[in-house]
Amino acid sequence: MSAKRLLTSPYLRRPALSRRRFLQGSAAVLTGLAAANCRQNLAGPPAGSGGGDGTLHIYTWANYTDDSLTAAFTELTGIPVVVDIFDSNEIMLTRLQAGGGDAYSLIYPSDYMVSEMIDLGLLSELDQSRITGLDNLKAQWQNPAYDPNNAHSVPFCWGTTGLLFNRDVTPGEPADWNFLWENQDALSRRITMLDDMRETLGATLKSLGYSYNSSDPNEIQAAYNRLLELRPHIAAFKTTGFENELLGGDLSVSMAYSSDAIALTLEDDRIEYIIPASGASLWTDTLAIPATAPNVDAAYQWINFMLDPEVASAAVGRLFFATANQAAFEQLPAEIQRNEDLYPPEAVLAKSEGIVAVDTASTDLFDQLWTEVTSA
Repeated sequence: MSAKRLLTSPYLRRPALSRRRFLQGSAAVLTGLAAANCRQNLAGPPAGSGGGDGTLHIYTWANYTDDSLTAAFTELTGIPVVVDIFDSNEIMLTRLQAGGGDAYSLIYPSDYMVSEMIDLGLLSELDQSRITGLDNLKAQWQNPAYDPNNAHSVPFCWGTTGLLFNRDVTPGEPADWNFLWENQDALSRRITMLDDMRETLGATLKSLGYSYNSSDPNEIQAAYNRLLELRPHIAAFKTTGFENELLGGDLSVSMAYSSDAIALTLEDDRIEYIIPASGASLWTDTLAIPATAPNVDAAYQWINFMLDPEVASAAVGRLFFATANQAAFEQLPAEIQRNEDLYPPEAVLAKSEGIVAVDTASTDLFDQLWTEVTSA
């Protein structure tokens, strides 16, 4: 039985259960053995030969794995998987700097964080002779600026950051970031913003006509002042955990990553996602191996597993992220390929920008002002 059959999904049919319940129960679809070609791609040293207890410990964003995915990997390799979740790149970085690199063999840093972690010596340089499928990547991810030649990371998925809203309880339809400030009284305490320094301050910079990646202290200070103006009306800074409140109408608008947003739009017709007209964050999340990873062999096997086009295309249909794998994209049903929330048109992408690492002084200023605004 093929890996795709094991990981088959309803694609864009609206799920009858909540996404959370769907993910919890999805391991039940795992039956039989995986395809011989996928097993061959994952062949390697015994699971325990990389150190530790033989288990693959992964540190990732919410909703990038599910029970079906990890069970299929264990079926193929015999390697148990334990997944821990982080809410922001900065939380992940802090954990690794505090010794987490000894606990995890595979992490999912975003593009700009890859650059920072390379400079800090926290990532292993990849042995690309051990990786199968790098040639399947879309052209723009063959040699990304944040990690030339993918020397330390493998692009996993990409997407946008925008506004997710409940039409029943939102005064009008958001078109741009300015909607939050223009309607702050009507939306008061019914807004959530991402618990992510660069994303939320970046969106505020964008609302002022500046770049997400500004290193001008005056522009960064202006964004802080504007976000501080909105702060009394923000219910919480949340990367996940806003979904039930938005569905229930307790929240009107949530800043969200497209992968999380699309899942909710499929669950309820009242929920819509928009990419702000002035532009949004265009992010890439990657697979990387910490410099002190305890089970490097298992990490390479996971990377090869996720690069397999059948595995990647099936995961897209269940987990709602845009794949950086061209071979996987070509296997997707036409309705997914045409989904503009998932794969925005070029005109939208042209106004968006990837978040990149900024100089140390700007990073320190971002850190200081973010701490002030979130503790206000």
